[in-house]
Amino acid sequence: MKIRLTDRSFLKLLDFSPEEIRYLLDLAHRLKEEKRRGKTKNRFKGKSLAMIFEKRSTRTRCAFETAFAEEGGHPVFLSTDDIQLGAKESVEDTARVLGRMFDAIQFRGFRQDHVELLASASGVPVYNGLTDEFHPTQILADFMTMEEVFGRLKGLKVVFVGDTRNNVAKSMMIGCSKMGVDFTALGPKELAPDPETVGLCRKEAEKNGCRICVTENADEALNGADVVYTDVWASMGEETESAAREKLLAPFQVNDGLMEKTGKTESIFLHCLPAVKGKEVTESVIEGPRSYVWDEAENRKHTIKAVMVATLT
Repeated sequence: MKIRLTDRSFLKLLDFSPEEIRYLLDLAHRLKEEKRRGKTKNRFKGKSLAMIFEKRSTRTRCAFETAFAEEGGHPVFLSTDDIQLGAKESVEDTARVLGRMFDAIQFRGFRQDHVELLASASGVPVYNGLTDEFHPTQILADFMTMEEVFGRLKGLKVVFVGDTRNNVAKSMMIGCSKMGVDFTALGPKELAPDPETVGLCRKEAEKNGCRICVTENADEALNGADVVYTDVWASMGEETESAAREKLLAPFQVNDGLMEKTGKTESIFLHCLPAVKGKEVTESVIEGPRSYVWDEAENRKHTIKAVMVATLT
């Protein structure tokens, strides 16, 4: 089956079939090898990318900006201090203007409906660099890293530990259900994933030969895990809840003892970063031999470039 993604937006993994996700991952692997050999091809020459940031960023901004520029394109950074988005101008009107001046738009902010509106009104591909609901580009990088380590996705087991209803956990659960990866959400019931998404993912998982589980039992969840994944206990915009979250999530800290519960010496640790060492993960784990977080961070660039190459060329 020939995959064609030209002019598509990348807003959430729910919008993409397993075959389309596979295509993006294969392309990312090829692009990473091209970069390693110094064989970039000016695919974005004469094109421009608007990069809207409501939230601060290290990996997302650097990945989009360097990936677009090294292929000959011109990325333009736009913070909420630079444009009228949501202030004197509606999201729809901003989209109409940017769509006439840019070839694509990246949005990293709070509301999923804003990135959806940008896509519907701009007439150009729009990429979700993170919203409170979804973080799809992160999951592509996670999958690429897993493939580099294990040589496959299908049949692996991922356990997300901690706040399992956040945007990364939710997106990982969706991605795993589509790509045949067993997924377990391990955390307190107060921060469990929403039942609607769990139900949707379980239906998808049935089609793709994997399982979706939600539990508070660490021994049950971690047994046989290939990947242990966590994120900060309080996401951006939730800083006032840090103390309460710390008390609730302390039993779910990823430490050496928790990693041993996998029963596998080859299991790995992932984190979308930034990490608060000593909170959701100990320094011994994130800086240890099981940690692939730096490969994972680099792969944000290669997978984001793949999305842009697939949709703009």
